[in-house]
Amino acid sequence: MGTHVIAVVGATATGKSSLAIELARALGGEIVNADSMQLYQGMDIGTAKEPESAWRGVPHHLLDIWPVTQAANVADYQKLARAAIDEITARGRIPILAGGSGLYVRAALDDLDFPGTDPAIRDRLERELASDGAPALHARLARLDPAAAAAILASNGRRIVRALEVIEVSGRPFTATMPSYGQNRLAVQLGLLLPRPELDQRIAARVDRMWHAGLEAEVRNLAAQGLRDGRTASRALGYQQVLRYLDGEWTLEEARLETIKATRRFARRQESWFRRDPRVRWLDASQPAGTLLAQALTQYRAGPGP
Repeated sequence: MGTHVIAVVGATATGKSSLAIELARALGGEIVNADSMQLYQGMDIGTAKEPESAWRGVPHHLLDIWPVTQAANVADYQKLARAAIDEITARGRIPILAGGSGLYVRAALDDLDFPGTDPAIRDRLERELASDGAPALHARLARLDPAAAAAILASNGRRIVRALEVIEVSGRPFTATMPSYGQNRLAVQLGLLLPRPELDQRIAARVDRMWHAGLEAEVRNLAAQGLRDGRTASRALGYQQVLRYLDGEWTLEEARLETIKATRRFARRQESWFRRDPRVRWLDASQPAGTLLAQALTQYRAGPGP
């Protein structure tokens, strides 16, 4: 059976964190975060970060490692995640990668090499994004790399900017930098699925809990620490909507409703991303927790497969 990696993936609000903790308790594992926004310090309520009291003694890695002013860099995450996985494995423990950031999961597990960045190009494209808007840059991407444009939403300014940067830096289409599925670390990937109505209901309930738990105060505190200057963190679901409330663009109720809608759209994109990966073994997340854990353990014991 060995100590190969388990990856618990899927859309937001499907119960990835809970299953990962139960698997770690059953197998003697440790959890490596693969949620790009949970890397940020102080972004707790809006990312549904599990408090330490809920870890049940399971060690967690790569939480709260970056200030909100730092732009996300998946190449940096790749180095950190692989080092954590190797350290856990060396101790004879089971690394359990948990999160819904698809590119971060692939960076940790697969043979992905990321093109370099050029700060001058990135700054210019970011200024164009601010002045011209994401749809205008998406139209440019469609001319340069139609396949990349088809895969990236016209509203996703961060990914559009990165795709255009890669094209300029590498001289190749952005899609050419994304290899086929080839593992660098052996893994059993478990995907959690919910019927769409149940997932939508869970998302609405989660956002309501965030509002009652004090998301507004959390965003106010982070804004004082430079959240608006964080190119990645300021665009996180919930945080960008509350920032617009703080800037007087929306009421707090409008921000809540927009967060629900944006999170539901994001969940559909997550499902689409993970469904394209033929290695993911899907589990029904609406089952009782004990049944779900038993099925996950069966899949783990079957091994990574070919």
